[in-house]
Amino acid sequence: MFRVSPEGFSLDGRPVRLLSGAMHYFRTLPEQWPHRLGQLRAMGLNCVETYVPWNLHEPRPGVHDFSGIADLDRFLTATREAGLHAIVRPSPYICAEWENGGLPWWLLSDPGVRALRCQDPGYLAHVERWFDELLPRLVPHQVTHGGNVLMMQIENEYGSYGTDTGYLRHLAELARERGVDVPLFTSDGPDDFFLTGGSVPGHLATVNFGSRAGEAFERLAALRPDDPPVCMEFWCGWFDHWGDDHVVRAPEDAAAALDEILAAGGHVNLYMAHGGTNFATWAGANTKDPVTGERYAPTVTSYDYDAPVDERGGVTEKFRAFREVLSRYTDGPPPEPLPLPPLLPPGRVELTGSVRLFDVIDRLSPAGPTRAPEPPSFEELGIAHGLVLYETTVPGPRGPYPLSVQGLADRAHLFVDGRLAGVLERDAVEQVPDVAAGACGTRVGLLVESMGRVNYGTGLGDRKGVRRVLHTQQALHGWTARPVELGHGTPDGLPWGTGDAGPGPVFHQGHLDVAEPADGYLALPGWTKGYVWVNGFCLGRYWDRGPQRTLYLPWPLLRPGRNEIVVLELDAAPAHPSVELRDAPELG
Repeated sequence: MFRVSPEGFSLDGRPVRLLSGAMHYFRTLPEQWPHRLGQLRAMGLNCVETYVPWNLHEPRPGVHDFSGIADLDRFLTATREAGLHAIVRPSPYICAEWENGGLPWWLLSDPGVRALRCQDPGYLAHVERWFDELLPRLVPHQVTHGGNVLMMQIENEYGSYGTDTGYLRHLAELARERGVDVPLFTSDGPDDFFLTGGSVPGHLATVNFGSRAGEAFERLAALRPDDPPVCMEFWCGWFDHWGDDHVVRAPEDAAAALDEILAAGGHVNLYMAHGGTNFATWAGANTKDPVTGERYAPTVTSYDYDAPVDERGGVTEKFRAFREVLSRYTDGPPPEPLPLPPLLPPGRVELTGSVRLFDVIDRLSPAGPTRAPEPPSFEELGIAHGLVLYETTVPGPRGPYPLSVQGLADRAHLFVDGRLAGVLERDAVEQVPDVAAGACGTRVGLLVESMGRVNYGTGLGDRKGVRRVLHTQQALHGWTARPVELGHGTPDGLPWGTGDAGPGPVFHQGHLDVAEPADGYLALPGWTKGYVWVNGFCLGRYWDRGPQRTLYLPWPLLRPGRNEIVVLELDAAPAHPSVELRDAPELG
């Protein structure tokens, strides 16, 4: 049995020092899990921690996916085979710089859900059905059932969000009713309002921080004197936003902070030990002011996190510094790091096929246009992420007036009578001056792209699309909306040709020939903004504002021989479209 006491943890009567590292199965391909877990063992860790993102596993209500990158059972089996204990943090909310903090987008389209992360009956009904599906899959992996899962989280950093502690107690009761009998815990910042808002009497409270371990553990002990000192998230690196600088933390500084945790008798979970990648459209977003929701900041595709095991699984200077510290607290010397798989040679892939989005939008939006008085949201249209073409007519004749967009989430190309009139962005330019209408009126189109939903703070529940469009002070009515869902598979049946005449985004296609699958890094110099697919798998988003300049291409996505690369460029492709293969990442 795994037990918790003020003195620490014990397993089958023997003391256990938790030396854990975060690795999210959903950010690394299944074929790579054993390698990454082996690197964690080589660093000196004895445990791995993972979240469980609800939205990955239930993409639509009642439709569940536990296959491929979502094969949670296979991952937990791999952790045990790697000789690691496991900690599971199983939703409903995870934060994790993940789309909507792990909450499914479709909760936002259910009129019966009035509020998230509280005792709202509509929300809790969905949570209970989800737990009926999820928790029976986790129960057999508990140490009480012969598995390796030591403990599970109730909910994540709730003290950063709300004060409905009855909601937390209810989640704990749901877990117990469904067979979870290992210790349950919460994790929050070390300040009093975090801990009083986010902890649950009778269950372990842990703290998250990046430095000053002594102070954090003192604050924890003052409020929870019977709990051992546990840093559930030791922030040894950080994540990046599009348009900001790449964030790194010096290895010696991070190692000194880790040493302080362990010297104080603390238990630790490195966040992240291995970060991985925000594939497809799974990257979340933040607001620069989590209280007011101002200044939207979407997260980049890479989740390298400046972690000790990098995005490709390689060891870093931080890995070596951490291994030196951790080796003082392990039962014996850790194993040697595993070698990396080969890299593809540098080269260039010409993209010779193309098709314009507007030429195939009826094919990509087969249900046809939705008609509504005002622009319907992405959620009302039934799509998680992608593009929606909103169109209406400005009646005329009338002189030139400003055309403004309210509630834009998150970026839009404005077309006036088929011509591009401007690019609008959330929290930036949301108005175009001097839009006139002739005697027969003027056709206005907004092609809206969604970025990640906010994953932290009161901005949670971020709806996508447009709320209202004004011409001068008049609201425009009579809209059609054509949704194009993107992210999880290349759009099918595109008639590849040379569709490069006319306005709007363009799909580009090329082929990469390889003798044997190997890792690589794709660079898109001269491109502006869009998405990349390899053999139908979406690597994620790119954007020339950086800081990220390359996309990691994992070897399991490739096959011997010919491989398809598809790029959807939203703004402007180079004159001779091509992508580059490079032998090193450029994250800023």
